Amino acid sequence: MELKNVEKQEKSIVELTIAVSADELEAGKQAAFKKNRNKITVPGFRKGKAPRHLIEKLYGEGVFFEDAVNACYPDAYDKAVAEAGIKPVGMGDIEMKEIPEEGGFVFVAKVPVEPEVTLGEYKGLTAEKDEVKVLVADVKAELERMAQRVARTETVERAAKDGDTVVIDFEGFVDGAAFEGGKGENYSLTLGSGSFIPGFEDQLVGAKAGDELDVNVSFPEEYHAEELKGKPAVFKCKVHTVQETVMPKIDDEFAKDVSESCETLDDLKKELKDKLTETRQQEVDHNFEEQLLDALVGGMQADIPEAMFEAQTDNIVQDFAYRMQMQGMGIEQYVQMNGMDMASFRKLFRDQAERQVKVRLALQKIAEQEHIEIDDATLEEEYGKMAENYGLEVEKVKKAVAADALRSDLRLTKALDLVKETAKAKKKAKKKADAEGSEEQA
Repeated sequence: MELKNVEKQEKSIVELTIAVSADELEAGKQAAFKKNRNKITVPGFRKGKAPRHLIEKLYGEGVFFEDAVNACYPDAYDKAVAEAGIKPVGMGDIEMKEIPEEGGFVFVAKVPVEPEVTLGEYKGLTAEKDEVKVLVADVKAELERMAQRVARTETVERAAKDGDTVVIDFEGFVDGAAFEGGKGENYSLTLGSGSFIPGFEDQLVGAKAGDELDVNVSFPEEYHAEELKGKPAVFKCKVHTVQETVMPKIDDEFAKDVSESCETLDDLKKELKDKLTETRQQEVDHNFEEQLLDALVGGMQADIPEAMFEAQTDNIVQDFAYRMQMQGMGIEQYVQMNGMDMASFRKLFRDQAERQVKVRLALQKIAEQEHIEIDDATLEEEYGKMAENYGLEVEKVKKAVAADALRSDLRLTKALDLVKETAKAKKKAKKKADAEGSEEQA
């Protein structure tokens, strides 16, 4: 192999011109001959016994050329990449250029490489950060949600009202014809929940068990089924039962029932306040971090190759497919159910993939500039934490997570910590309504 030329192009593509010698090509042809000779028929010879020169005479001298090229170029490509000192981030596009008279061949590989990154300021960045508050009304609302979850229903002999649950059979018709997905039996519908299209639940208010009625509605213009968008429909309904929700009394006994650690209602209120405070603090910290990353990426300059975005999109789609599989659904089925093809499905994740690539490149550059390294002790400590979190032995975690990959992720985490530790938080400007509507904190 001879690396004849190295040329940098746009979008962090490096073009390598690579020559494979006649001797290397000949070795490739011989390997192709040995691999394929049992498949080739030559009159007067049993399969696999005909000499190579007779096969080439019968089928042409180029009979083994394509297989020989395919055998030669991967090794030549790898050696050329190493000699050029580049770091590929995807497979190169290969193009045959010329076949010299003396044998051998020349090909061009356009290789996407990790881009050169120039950062703007990454220390002392400023971002908005909300003050975490939990109001009395917030705790009260959470108590009511908990009560709703443990509430019981009782069948009543009266007309249904908003908030009741009705058990119904229904079948929908458009232009006099039933449509797919418009039928249900013994369906429990809570009136006022907004579960069905606008207007449906309102028309069941006042109905009693045993009533049969027509519900007239129109599908929204933005409805997911194209054939039903904006169409008027009639749903023939039969009411089986009307049930009212009986809420529990929110007192000390309620607190004992819904919490293993609380003996009184005051204990439960404190527990809820602490949990809400923790959750909101996490949200505030996350939003602050996202603003800092936006500023970091916004000040970065890098000519990023398309291959990096495509590879990250692949990762996101594969992760999504894995989660769908855990729920018993294949990714192809999910895509079809949502009226998409795989290309349009991938586009949903394009912006996310681009941002993730840019963030990673920026943090890698910070780690490089700040000489951030992860020593063996830190690596072992992280393996220990992962083992504890997943309930596995450390050695099993080490087999599942490569040390180099974990070390790289920890470098990025330290780089992000540096950005956050040196950042400045400013209070978010209060809206007029917020300023006037302050309430006693819990």
